[in-house]
Amino acid sequence: MTPALISVAAAPTSPAALTSIADARLWWLTIGGILALLALDFLITRRPHEVSMREAVGWSAFYVALPMAFGLWVWRAHGSEIGLQYYTGYLVEKSLSVDNLFIFILILTSFAVPRVLQQRVLLIGIAGALLMRGAFIALGAALIARFSWMFLIFGAILLVTAWGVLRDARQGGHALEVSELRIVRLARRFFPITADYRGTRMTVIEGGRKALTPLALVVLAILGTDLVFAIDSVPAVYGITGDPYLVFVTNAFALLGLRALYFVLEGLLGTLRHLGYGLAAILAFIGVKLALHWAHGVWEWVPTVPTLASLAVIVGALALTTATSLWANRRDERDRQRS
Repeated sequence: MTPALISVAAAPTSPAALTSIADARLWWLTIGGILALLALDFLITRRPHEVSMREAVGWSAFYVALPMAFGLWVWRAHGSEIGLQYYTGYLVEKSLSVDNLFIFILILTSFAVPRVLQQRVLLIGIAGALLMRGAFIALGAALIARFSWMFLIFGAILLVTAWGVLRDARQGGHALEVSELRIVRLARRFFPITADYRGTRMTVIEGGRKALTPLALVVLAILGTDLVFAIDSVPAVYGITGDPYLVFVTNAFALLGLRALYFVLEGLLGTLRHLGYGLAAILAFIGVKLALHWAHGVWEWVPTVPTLASLAVIVGALALTTATSLWANRRDERDRQRS
């Protein structure tokens, strides 16, 4: 994705894409900063090690403080409405990224990835997700600029996704059979697989043939799920703002902190048993909001949802499901103590 492509994609053909806060210089500075942060993460993980809670909390705090501070600059430089769009979009993407961590845990557990290698796998997955989402953001901006009915398509994608998230939540969690992922089956069809991990190596030569290590399969599985996540998350944030720059930067900030956040929340994610219900409600809400936005462009009397109301709904859904999850956990703990 290039700034030139985005400047064309952000042509003012709909109310949500009238302007963009970013010129070419800001785009290149942002992309350069993100690449620098990725390079720093790869440098930190060049020697595999088990991540301590202190290290994970420290990096998680940094990757929360950074987008918060950036949002203050957006607010001061471009006004409260743009600032609200940025913070709301970031909150949506961060919420979805927490849900993505459930899948990452399933994949890393299914392949019995050694803890010293887990952060390298996560970092490769984050880099892949950034590339995929960058491509989807550019494509989405171009489509929205040319076809206003794409808001209906994006809304339909979110409603279908919301139903899937709700179904998983009602069944007690995500249903994922890693060995049945197409990308994993395809790799096993064409390459032999070693029986054990070989450090950070993804390929080795055995018996005169190139073989994949289990680490390569894990990375392929993570990248395959990254593609699915991009299809869900990009339309979600386009339901908050039509500015491709804000869509990109909120996605990037939400993804960059995932490596550290994984180790902070690894033992806590199971306590958020109702998070799926909240995410399903948020995705469905944004899907309806996108449909209303399209309808407003056709019939002006159709109401639209302001950004502040969107933020209130999203925060309310997350707060409610977190509170009910904690209440349910305490209730179950009391029942265990009585039995």
